[in-house]
Amino acid sequence: MDLDEYLSLPNAPTVAELRRRMTALGYRVKSDAQIRQWRHRYADRLPSPENCVGLERATGGAVSRKTFRDDWHLIWPELANARESA
Repeated sequence: MDLDEYLSLPNAPTVAELRRRMTALGYRVKSDAQIRQWRHRYADRLPSPENCVGLERATGGAVSRKTFRDDWHLIWPELANARESA
């Protein structure tokens, strides 16, 4: 599931709540607008690798960090290796 699908779920947190979750976990998010940009891939803006992990953690794993970046296998090779050995 991607971020837009997640935030569209009936009981999903608001963008502001998701930002607060990320902040509570120690991730830096400039504004709610930044999450909305990631949600809609506005101007091809992507979260940093660090914030991809933060989004994955803040969503309880519902949104995988892999959904944000086509180069995920280069950033997190351990995830690519886990996929190959599964």
